[in-house]
Amino acid sequence: MIKLVRSGTHTLFETKHHIKILALDNDQYAWVEPPQIGEILVTSRSNHKTDCVLSIGDYRLYKVVDEPHLSDHIHLELEVGRGQWQGYLLLTGLPSRSKNRVRIIPTTEVISGNHNELLAPKPRVVADKQ
Repeated sequence: MIKLVRSGTHTLFETKHHIKILALDNDQYAWVEPPQIGEILVTSRSNHKTDCVLSIGDYRLYKVVDEPHLSDHIHLELEVGRGQWQGYLLLTGLPSRSKNRVRIIPTTEVISGNHNELLAPKPRVVADKQ
């Protein structure tokens, strides 16, 4: 099962202090990489000023369960240009007030490239026997 949980527009930018910020609609998360932990998203309570835009486009957040060839996790996909998508796994979902830090893991698993087929499968065509 693949369920579209949320979608909208994203902006990935850097502040003048070289902190990456991921904005999903009106929610902002600091995207940091502490040594020996890997990349994490952290809730951000303040609005940050943009120094440099790194990426802008659509995003999609999916919940995946029991799909062959896909991990059973929350998948965040960011449009990176010209119909290309970069996928990430969020093992415990997006950061929240109760869990303000979450791991974000880049992946080659991309759902959005086949978005229409996965959410609204085409009917199976069967040839007539004459």
